[in-house]
Amino acid sequence: MLSEIKTWLTEHQQLIGQIGNYSLIALVITAVALPLVVRKLPVDYFVSEKREPAKSKRKHPLVWNLLSLLKNLVGLVLILVGIVMLVLPGQGIVTILIGLAISNFPGKYKLERRIACLPAVGATINKIRQLTGSPPLDFPTEP
Repeated sequence: MLSEIKTWLTEHQQLIGQIGNYSLIALVITAVALPLVVRKLPVDYFVSEKREPAKSKRKHPLVWNLLSLLKNLVGLVLILVGIVMLVLPGQGIVTILIGLAISNFPGKYKLERRIACLPAVGATINKIRQLTGSPPLDFPTEP
């Protein structure tokens, strides 16, 4: 079994190198995008128990649905690539989280809210906001 894995790794060195390069690119994009996204969140983003539908969804439902489909397909691909990266070189967990973040699925907001309300996560988010000159986020007293 171990010799088969060694053989496969030897035969696919170029593929593993490419995945490593994509992983490094994803790391840089994440490091740049994360502070920008966290900075743009409204102060009361996690306070409400339910999220209101976007205004553009109500104005242009066909365009919204097409873009939503495309976004969910990209999210699904990132989730699958992240799962593969769990056993190959790369940042599998980060890639999975990015895929989940851009996907739409039932209960997503509750999951986001629950994770963001964890003390360590909330403190990190507010530290990033402080570094970008934004006021801290408000979190519900009961997650």
